[in-house]
Amino acid sequence: MPLVTSVYNPPLLFRQADISTIYSGKIRQVKGISQSRECIELPDGDFLDLDWSYAFEKTNRCIVILHGLEGSAKRPYVLATAKLFNQNGYDACAMNFRGCGGEPNRLFSTYHSGKTDDLEAVILKVLQLGYSQVFIKGFSMGGNIALKYAGTHSLPTEVKAIVGVSVPCDLKGASLRLLSSRNWLYAKRFLRTLIVKIKEKQQRFPTRITLDEIQSIRNLRDFDNVYTSKAHGFKDADDYYEQCSSLPNLGNIQVPTLLLNAKNDSFLSLSCFPYDIAKNHQFLCLETPNYGGHVAFYDAQNIYYNEKKALQFCESHCS
Repeated sequence: MPLVTSVYNPPLLFRQADISTIYSGKIRQVKGISQSRECIELPDGDFLDLDWSYAFEKTNRCIVILHGLEGSAKRPYVLATAKLFNQNGYDACAMNFRGCGGEPNRLFSTYHSGKTDDLEAVILKVLQLGYSQVFIKGFSMGGNIALKYAGTHSLPTEVKAIVGVSVPCDLKGASLRLLSSRNWLYAKRFLRTLIVKIKEKQQRFPTRITLDEIQSIRNLRDFDNVYTSKAHGFKDADDYYEQCSSLPNLGNIQVPTLLLNAKNDSFLSLSCFPYDIAKNHQFLCLETPNYGGHVAFYDAQNIYYNEKKALQFCESHCS
């Protein structure tokens, strides 16, 4: 598909990437949406939580929403997407990745940037409930999972469209960006919550990881070397990044897909802007506004550009 020319032009203040990112993640509030929680069992004996919200009238449309690293279905960007889609006739199923719903998951392993089997389990659950038109929207890490899923699986015909926002589709490139001094504050915040979780894992699984190993972790790459890779069957961080990046699989996508990555997103490397793939792709649309920050795209009336764009894209692919 042709590359999408973006019309996104936020107020001057929100053209600054950090202001856009931090305001949207820490200050923005989304009210007027009610969620109900469902816990589903997974084939490996673990579980995850789904937070549902519903359209005003019965519908056959459902959007599955995937949050980012150390996020949850309660984050403003998830709530705002669910609310807008509910208002336009879609039920919303917001995933909480393993260990992100408010209580630890059961296993030593948890979620990671390429874990598509949990998304597949949720899609099957949604289909069992009778929805005939299913849409997926993933943010950041959740976007990589969604695109990886689309590029490596034969999707059910009920899946009509996919939207990825602020997607680090090249995990190694994005990892190097997060290691830079430019992003030290963001990386520190991510690492702090991850360390809390891994310490809880160590108490329950003392033979799987030691306190010395945890104390050796200084940054997110260390975390992926010490825990993520070992807990999920990868050799090391580089092997994890290589195997789980969605970038090599984008060419295989066979369902209409929109990738919305801002050029001023400090988390994304140049390799996360796959212009060469998208320009000749039958199904992948790539939009790269000059502004937007990471998981942001501030817009008027507390309805963000990424939300409006996702709804517009999904509406255009309803049957």
